[in-house]
Amino acid sequence: MNATPAKLVGLLSMLAGLAMIIAGALTWATVTSQLKDENITVPADASSFAGKQVAGPFTACSQAETIKKHSLHGSFLRASLFTSVVSYGISALVMGLGLLSMLVGWALRHLAKLAAARIGDVDVVRRGATVARA
Repeated sequence: MNATPAKLVGLLSMLAGLAMIIAGALTWATVTSQLKDENITVPADASSFAGKQVAGPFTACSQAETIKKHSLHGSFLRASLFTSVVSYGISALVMGLGLLSMLVGWALRHLAKLAAARIGDVDVVRRGATVARA
């Protein structure tokens, strides 16, 4: 039995996970930066985050709900704000999946190392040597 494929898949999984975490974080940062550049402040009559700058998923959602309360003509702005909220959700999902991918990769590499050690023990026993197990 050869543990090399499991080690390789584990390494690739870990690298893919790292790339996913970086991509998710960059997307999150980009959306935050773009929202801040718009310099939108949640109105005082908002149900939450009143007076705060729109710079994240919660303030964007609060602003969109407040627009709905005031006017039906703000549908484009509401849609844009909700698009940013969805972008935050997807970014968080990608980062979470990246972390999961890294953990699976680490587990595969760890199991491959254990399997290689076990195979080495079996070979020693076949040659007639005594193996002390922990």
